[in-house]
Amino acid sequence: MRILFLAQFFAPEPFFKGLPFALELARRGHHVEVLTGFPNYPGGKVYPGYRILPFQRETLQGIRVNRVPLYPSHSASAIGRVLNYASWALSASLLGPLAVRRADVAYVYHPPATVGLPATVLSALRGIPFVYDIQDLWPDTLATTGMLSNPRILGGIDRWCSFVYRRAAHLVVLSPGFKRKLAERGVPPEKISFIPNWCDETAGVPPPYNEDVARGLGMLGRFNIVFAGTMGKGQALDAVLAAADICAEKNPRIQFVFVGGGIDKARLEEKSRGKRNVLFLPYRPVSEMPALFSVADVLLVHLKDDPLFSITIPSKTQAYLAAAKPILMAVRGDAADIVSAAGAGLLANPGDAGSVAAAALAMAQFPPERLQAMGEAGRHYYQRELCFSHGVSRLEEVFTAVINNRVRK
Repeated sequence: MRILFLAQFFAPEPFFKGLPFALELARRGHHVEVLTGFPNYPGGKVYPGYRILPFQRETLQGIRVNRVPLYPSHSASAIGRVLNYASWALSASLLGPLAVRRADVAYVYHPPATVGLPATVLSALRGIPFVYDIQDLWPDTLATTGMLSNPRILGGIDRWCSFVYRRAAHLVVLSPGFKRKLAERGVPPEKISFIPNWCDETAGVPPPYNEDVARGLGMLGRFNIVFAGTMGKGQALDAVLAAADICAEKNPRIQFVFVGGGIDKARLEEKSRGKRNVLFLPYRPVSEMPALFSVADVLLVHLKDDPLFSITIPSKTQAYLAAAKPILMAVRGDAADIVSAAGAGLLANPGDAGSVAAAALAMAQFPPERLQAMGEAGRHYYQRELCFSHGVSRLEEVFTAVINNRVRK
């Protein structure tokens, strides 16, 4: 097959369905080409070695990558984000049809929803059917995270998404809940395939516990519950800080460790100042996470208690399962169902400090053998149901079926 990747973000940006996915398809004998932007995520500044040009073509490990201009921005400002998304969508729509070679099918990664513009343009002008991979439900996510609140704008985005869904040859979603929601909105269920995400498997399983690593990170001698990832409004981490206060009184050995960045990190750090059982660490690349996970006792997932998140499977779920560590899952719905099915940890109610604290206190009392068994169960579930090779094969089937005008659900 000749497959066109259409995504605003791509290597060297941290984009888990990017270069490794493209390389695996190429390894399987397919011809892959990419249409993307100039790398600037997550900092909003163009990466060293790049500068915004009218057009640039490069080859990454044998994959032809076409880059079109955009306005670099990833601040909390809605205006900056809109300019970033809209500028790339316009450039890709104008230059894409001239830049890319003939393709049998296009793989289109959403978000942002503006990627639907070049997808529909390429479909209309070049006759390329596209598979639309929906990783976020817009406008639901925008409203839930507080990025947008204007009902008219949200309504316009909703109508735009519905238009793109109709033009797509097929939709791929990351959870059963997404499929149900889209079906409720009028998308034919037979046009939607649920294909779980994988995680970045290049880092591997965490090494054995190392006292020097724990000491250097400030985690030695504590029962460490680690939250790794973005700290924003959607994560609602004030409840976790409140849970830390409860744990401080009942088991001072428990420590909540927050690793990463995000628009809410500075406020949370300030709020936690003086707490002896809360530790903030800076963002670390994927390659450094196994060492950190090796000294974690439990890995935490927490999202705002919102209906949208009950049908979302946060990407860290797969990463935590693959790391073979027990999980404290404070998210309702599909993500909680995975942890339960895997036997990989305990569940807590999101936004409920007492519930999170109760789960943390319980896990701190488990014998090491039980925690290890939970981690291993999660790893086995990941390998069986969610791993990279399994996900690529399912998407490969969808691409083939779109080309042949039939899709297995």
